Amino acid sequence: MPIVVALHVAPAHRSPMVPVDEVEAVAGRGLVGDRFFGARHRHVTVQTADDLASAARRLGRDVPAPRTRRNVTLDHGPLPTAPGSRLRLAGLDLEVVRVAAPCRIMDDELGPGGKIALIRRGGVVCRLLDSGVVRLGDPCDLEPPNEDRLF
Repeated sequence: MPIVVALHVAPAHRSPMVPVDEVEAVAGRGLVGDRFFGARHRHVTVQTADDLASAARRLGRDVPAPRTRRNVTLDHGPLPTAPGSRLRLAGLDLEVVRVAAPCRIMDDELGPGGKIALIRRGGVVCRLLDSGVVRLGDPCDLEPPNEDRLF
């Protein structure tokens, strides 16, 4: 079962990601202290160290977790990407909203080619269905994709 190896929040748009050991998650709102707290659907972003390693190979240099601007990094995956898929992170239910497509900021964060290196490796955007605390080392149960949810 994957575990949380990094947690980050950013207090404002384009501000540096701040590493935290734990973060309060509020159902329907997001992560307390993060720039997207209160957003309609973008409550938490999740990525895997496997995908970061793959992006680093493509890019030819390291891809540090905070530079991708995702909140949660798991040690391995793969992540479910179909909208409606579920993750159970630290006992909290999360629903996948969409793939977290990399934006042009990734070229600023990682250098030329950063955005392209993260295509299909950028993680997922999730909606929080439960409230609680997420901590480093917490487990994450990845629900297999449900093909019925694709249609």
